[in-house]
Amino acid sequence: MLLTIDVAVLLAVVIVLRLGRRTEARSRSDERTTVALALVFGVLVAPTAFGQGILDVVTQLALGISQSGSP
Repeated sequence: MLLTIDVAVLLAVVIVLRLGRRTEARSRSDERTTVALALVFGVLVAPTAFGQGILDVVTQLALGISQSGSP
């Protein structure tokens, strides 16, 4: 039996655990570390099919919002 851990999944778990803490308990360096982890997670997920699906959904949402304001 071979156990593999996807780095993107591991980073997602770490980000969720870090964001679960109270806002008052965070220092600036803690916030910077969380932002850096989120950026690395985005870079890892972006070229995957899942990342492309998220991009398509966000694109459609942005188009819908921008078109709803025009006459």
